[in-house]
Amino acid sequence: MAKDRSGGLLNRVRAALDALGHLVGGLATAVLALVALVWLLITVAACLLGVGLPLVPAALRVLRAVADRERARLSRWGPEILPPGPVPVRLRDAVRDPAVGREVRWLAWHATGGLVLGLLGLALPLNAVRDGSFPLWWGLVPPDAATSSLGFPLVRGLPGALLVGLIGAGWLVLCLVLEPAMARLQARPGRRLLAPDPGADYALRIAELTATRAAALDAHAAELRRIERSLHDGAQNRLVAVTVLLGTARRALTRDPASADAALERAQSAAEQALAELRTVVRSILPPVLADRSLPDALSALAAGCPVPCVVDADVPGRCAVSVEATAYFVVAEALTNIARHSGAGRAAVTVRRDDAKLFVSVTDDGHGGADEHRGSGLAGVRGRVEAHDGVFALSSPAGGPTTVEVALPCGS
Repeated sequence: MAKDRSGGLLNRVRAALDALGHLVGGLATAVLALVALVWLLITVAACLLGVGLPLVPAALRVLRAVADRERARLSRWGPEILPPGPVPVRLRDAVRDPAVGREVRWLAWHATGGLVLGLLGLALPLNAVRDGSFPLWWGLVPPDAATSSLGFPLVRGLPGALLVGLIGAGWLVLCLVLEPAMARLQARPGRRLLAPDPGADYALRIAELTATRAAALDAHAAELRRIERSLHDGAQNRLVAVTVLLGTARRALTRDPASADAALERAQSAAEQALAELRTVVRSILPPVLADRSLPDALSALAAGCPVPCVVDADVPGRCAVSVEATAYFVVAEALTNIARHSGAGRAAVTVRRDDAKLFVSVTDDGHGGADEHRGSGLAGVRGRVEAHDGVFALSSPAGGPTTVEVALPCGS
């Protein structure tokens, strides 16, 4: 029970500190909003006097810049808020634009209510620190300045200093209770007013799905071309050689039976090589170990065949969809191939985790870095295959290394 209480208190402290960061960030954008609001009011007043039209474009740009700053701040602490289209230049278009109207309403709120909440959110922990530490330094200040943050009581001795310390504890309790609610209250108008129109979300989603569908078709076509090249350049050539050697052996049976055995032996060797290459092509489509056992086993087999020492850390309870596991396998296979060919790495690591409804895959090496998906390394195909599953692909490869490929794939609940 005591452990649960301490854990609950720790979570509350973390939530209060997180909320304090939100409030301070909101205070910064509130100051900018106050400046933008004053500039906007000056522009409106000048327009009423007939001399403010030249100021309208600048005022609209300032409004959009401050609103975009708030969108970026809120996106760091929650769901991303996408900006609307370009800001209108003419006053008539700006008045009719619903996005501008919502931004003006948000500006009026955030420059006033958001500013007050940010100041209160910052004042609470400062008062808690001041009054809580008061018994340590009260004797160092003049007697008329030895008071709490509220201006009372006037401290005459140690009991009064301890009383101020208790007031500091009260401020701390208020921080733990009020800070998260104040942060939510400060952010709520921005999330409601600065978000794009509901129809814009659907349009963006349709565009995204169209792009991922095209990427899926491209990835499928590229995979078919790869299989065709593998069959044409490998197994087909071997089978042609088998046919030629069998014809040679057949003719040798009538002219020189002793040489027929050597031709048949070469034909058998070519047939075995063709069979091995066919098996390689089949495994590249869907590895048998992936179908028969599990994704961690398949990745361990990949790592064992990699020339660079590779460690696999996989924690995947249960099975994912076959297409998801095949994509994860393809990502790791392509990444390890690039590591072996281009990175100059001494070691590599593969990490796979399943969290709720997503499968996370990370491949890291300690090579010289500089990987670029636009330079024919196969990473562009990895991105297309991942995004075709509505997943997320991220590449980090600064010069000097390390290189990290991270993928998140939806895999159902």
